[in-house]
Amino acid sequence: MSADAVIRMPNETKGIMLRGHPMVFLVTGEDTKHTSMFDWTIPAGFATGLHVHRVQEETFYLLEGECEWHVGDKTIRAIPGTYLFIPPGVPHNITNVSQKSARVLMTVSPPGHEHYFEELAKLAAKGAPDPRALADLRDRYDTDQLSSLTARA
Repeated sequence: MSADAVIRMPNETKGIMLRGHPMVFLVTGEDTKHTSMFDWTIPAGFATGLHVHRVQEETFYLLEGECEWHVGDKTIRAIPGTYLFIPPGVPHNITNVSQKSARVLMTVSPPGHEHYFEELAKLAAKGAPDPRALADLRDRYDTDQLSSLTARA
C-alpha cells in the first residue's frame, strides 16, 4: 500500500481560527494513521486549564514566545526551543504567559484531535460555549478537564 506525501506550502494552509489566532493543520487523520501535527498560534494570556488524556500522547515544541506548562508535578517556563513529550495519563496545561502570541508545533497521536479543534472553534465562534456541550466534546475526544480553562495550575 502506497500513500501520498503531504506537502503544505505557507500559502496553502488548512486549519481553523481559535480566539482569533490560527491553528494550521499540517498533517491529520486524512493523511496518516499515526499522528496529527499542528502549528498553533496561542493568544497572550490563553490557558488550556489542567487536563489529562487517557489514550493520546502529545508533543510540543515552542517556536516563538514564552509559555508555562504544568506537567505532572513540574512547572516548566518554556522559551523557544523547549520540547515537551506528554504521555497519556499525565495531567498538564499550557499558558501563554507573555504579552505576545506564542507559536508551538504540536503533535497528537493517534490522529483525529483535529476534529476536536474544529468543533471547539465552532462552539467558541458562538461566544462562551455551553458547559455541557464543552464537556461532551472533551469526553468524545479523550480529554478530562481537571480545572477551568483560565486556571494556571
